[in-house]
Amino acid sequence: MRQLSLTLSLAFFLATQAVSVAADDAKPNQPGSAAAVDRVACSLQPKAEEPSDPSSTSAIPRPEKFVARDHFKENIASSAPVKISWLGATFAQRFTNKVEDETGGASLQTYVLSAASSDREILAKLGPSHESRLADVWCRLQQQPNGNGGPLEINAKPNVFYVRDIAGELGAVDVLWGGVGWEVGASPVGDKPRWPAGTRVFSR
Repeated sequence: MRQLSLTLSLAFFLATQAVSVAADDAKPNQPGSAAAVDRVACSLQPKAEEPSDPSSTSAIPRPEKFVARDHFKENIASSAPVKISWLGATFAQRFTNKVEDETGGASLQTYVLSAASSDREILAKLGPSHESRLADVWCRLQQQPNGNGGPLEINAKPNVFYVRDIAGELGAVDVLWGGVGWEVGASPVGDKPRWPAGTRVFSR
């Protein structure tokens, strides 16, 4: 199989784009499309209110932890904070026991692949700012808990985040709207072209 080159170009979206996330298994390649970039911000914590009493410490932010297993759970009930219909075995093994320092969210750059590409090709283009956190993934899922429009694709094309697992190894975490809930998968970073054109990639 001949290698397909990765093309990432920068262009700001003029309108809010719907984004969906892909699951563990590779999806069939989609027709090539123009690559685009947007920057989306997300915060897990509301802004602290100003205290009415100047001596009060209630508005002083406390260090928080993001505990993955408390958030990433299979649950498609109407009361679920995010409807998740499936968690992949690799994701469960490598990521659900991870605990991250909560830093209040981050602004992530968004790329759309114009050709099928491997993880290593994508990472080479992204450079040193390629890593995201599980908290970043969850923050964006919270923006579209029921598969509604937002920064994640919801049209069966993958959205990928590169996140370090509990062992400190970099992995590809991908999410896909499956119709009744989000499918959350993970895979080792490799050379095989497995992300089709139209895949959305998030990075710092």
